[in-house]
Amino acid sequence: MISHHFILILLLSQIIYLINLVATNLTSMLFIFYTLPEIIVHYFTEKSGLFKSYIRSQTHIPVSVLVPAYNEEITVVNSVASLLNIDFSEYEVIVINDGSKDSTLERLIEAFRLYPIPTIPYLPLSHAPIRQVYRSSIYNNLTVVDKENGGKADALNVGINLSHYPIFCSLDADTILERDALLKTTLLFAQDKSIISAGGYIGISNGSSFDKNHNVKLGLPSTFNERMQIVEYSRGFLAGRTFWSAINGLLIVSGAFGLFRKDLVMKIGGYRHTTGEDFDLVIRMRRYCYDNKIPHKVSFISDIMCWTQAPSDFQSLLKQRSRWQKGLVECLFYNKKMIFNPRYGIIGLFTLPYYLFIEALNPLITFLGSITVFLLYLAGYINQDTIILFFMLEFVWGMALNIFSFWLKIFIQHSYPFNIILKFILDSMIEPFYYKPMIKMEQLIATFTFLNSDWGEIKRQKIGENDD
Repeated sequence: MISHHFILILLLSQIIYLINLVATNLTSMLFIFYTLPEIIVHYFTEKSGLFKSYIRSQTHIPVSVLVPAYNEEITVVNSVASLLNIDFSEYEVIVINDGSKDSTLERLIEAFRLYPIPTIPYLPLSHAPIRQVYRSSIYNNLTVVDKENGGKADALNVGINLSHYPIFCSLDADTILERDALLKTTLLFAQDKSIISAGGYIGISNGSSFDKNHNVKLGLPSTFNERMQIVEYSRGFLAGRTFWSAINGLLIVSGAFGLFRKDLVMKIGGYRHTTGEDFDLVIRMRRYCYDNKIPHKVSFISDIMCWTQAPSDFQSLLKQRSRWQKGLVECLFYNKKMIFNPRYGIIGLFTLPYYLFIEALNPLITFLGSITVFLLYLAGYINQDTIILFFMLEFVWGMALNIFSFWLKIFIQHSYPFNIILKFILDSMIEPFYYKPMIKMEQLIATFTFLNSDWGEIKRQKIGENDD
């Protein structure tokens, strides 16, 4: 016989699960319906031509583009070539080969005719030893650093040390940057001196191809997992970050594309070796500004700033989501004193509690809630109508949010043919039954193993090219 105390615990778990589920979906709705009019207005403003002419009329801040690379022989040459072909007046590209075991360095040397130069004797940020620094004989703004392996954060600290400009841009090695990405983003820094970091929407390149000028030709990714990541990026990144940016509560600037004030990053000691180094850096920057009463903002642009490869196989996808969850839990753990602390304004009272209860604890709450629904049904404490209610909330509401969020992406790119749009919508209906449970389970495991920061490797594919 089941004890009353156990039943009370199960019922309490159900209440917590229901509250979390409703709160998660309501906040997603808030993000989507807040973001949609913002994107529509921005789209028509940009289409008018006034936006681009305004951008080109400004004085822009020079930028150092930092590209850490570890075993990126398949994509690194195309990515660096795209960076050397962007629409920007003054910038440098610094590629940091982080002890790659493949032919990443050799391909860079061959493609860009690199030659060795003397290293700088004093570098303020600590990092693993530098083996050699190279300069390109073709492009005077390209530097390549070969160093011992120390991780992404360590490689970025090398890039910061060697950079010459007041703003640096962090990119992944498989990134294809939009030609006007730096123009649009540095305009924010020029207009508002309180901005300490800025980023933009990341497009998934899987299934698409690029011409010699790196203009994208959109295509349909071949696998369900790749397509669902496109929908997921629209829902979680585009909608969520647009909202948080609007209320100055943004804490994440993607490692695939982010701009940062170099002087402030130097003051806090650069990047730390953490699982989520991009999340950690922004939190520490904002914490420093709050502690020293420095007015500051972190901004997000809803335009696609760059294209990056999403994991194509399910194993790599799970590794990526495990890292993200570990990075989230780790950052919350090390900044726990900021949570619910009014000293840290919006991020202390709203953003960090959201990430704690809606993001970090959601996999655990969902797992326990699913089990207790089943146990309470077997014990006769809930009926089929209650099961249907939970189904509607968990799955049908989730499908609707996926579809609504995908329309945000259509406004951003406005070039998908109808058959591809239909395919994405059908996939969104399958997602709650297959994709989402697998991701939640991986996140649940990562929540309890966040101290194990083994990154693993993500399989890369050659970036598609077309002859147009």
